[in-house]
Amino acid sequence: MIRNALTNSSAPNHPLRGYLSIAVAALCWGAAATLGKAVFTGRLLAGSQALRPIDPLVLTQTRVSFALLILAPLVLARGGRAALSLPPRDVLRCIVLAVLGVAGSNYFYFYAIAKTTVATAIILQYTAPVWVLLYLVARRQQRATAQRVIAVAAAVAGSALVVGGHLRANPAGVAAGLGAAFSFAFYNLYGHSLLARLDRWRVLVYTLLGATVFWLLVNPPWKLVAARYSGREWGFLLVFSVLSVLLPFSFYFAGLQYLDATRAIVTSCLEPVFAMVLAAAFVGESLQPVQAAGIAVVLIATVLVQLQSRRGGERPTDVRVSMVE
Repeated sequence: MIRNALTNSSAPNHPLRGYLSIAVAALCWGAAATLGKAVFTGRLLAGSQALRPIDPLVLTQTRVSFALLILAPLVLARGGRAALSLPPRDVLRCIVLAVLGVAGSNYFYFYAIAKTTVATAIILQYTAPVWVLLYLVARRQQRATAQRVIAVAAAVAGSALVVGGHLRANPAGVAAGLGAAFSFAFYNLYGHSLLARLDRWRVLVYTLLGATVFWLLVNPPWKLVAARYSGREWGFLLVFSVLSVLLPFSFYFAGLQYLDATRAIVTSCLEPVFAMVLAAAFVGESLQPVQAAGIAVVLIATVLVQLQSRRGGERPTDVRVSMVE
């Protein structure tokens, strides 16, 4: 449904919606990770053949491009041209969010996987709650309460336990993983500041548009054509786009309307939890005791940030990131 823009005063009234929205987004991302592994190992369908490897740049580019081609017509059909009306300054802000946040986090994450391992990339990316909390405390927009610090630390430690071993050091891969963490932290902070006053569908469309145009400049269409992907591979990229971008970002942006960046990003640490559980259920990966312990720690972290909200200490703040003002 195309909603009217939410204001700062209305969003904090429904924190449970925010937690549920972020959790659904994390579930979609976890399912996307499992789908990718199932496809590339030939376990998606009985007797199916594994798809050939897809370049991280192509995977990142097509994710946002297909999502835009699906979402924009739906928004226009529902609300007409007025549904996409934004002042030029806000369009520019969405483009900043697209390039520095969405495109950056996606590409750096997949590049880190290519250079290291999935476990290494996830652990590095999910240091993002630390950077979010440090930024907000430095800007005096949140207090470093004991409960908040424990929740952030538990989320990072739990994610590390969930993905377990299989770490591999590689300077370029480690740098990319940290880049993914910084980009992820940025789009939580900057995205929250936009969604506190703008309709999430408009923000999402222009963010996807900005990311799509950016990747077209980096990797022009004729290079995609020259790659000669098969119909099965394009079909996978389409499904993967819906599951890994369109659905989760719709829910995640909804969650950012109701939660501050710290609570949102800590809750997002459910992604590796869902990924491991789904991988164990559908692609035959075993779930070790240490990973089960990590799942418990992440769940404790999400409960801690929720309890802090309900105790009525600090209201979710309107986080302002002065990149384009």
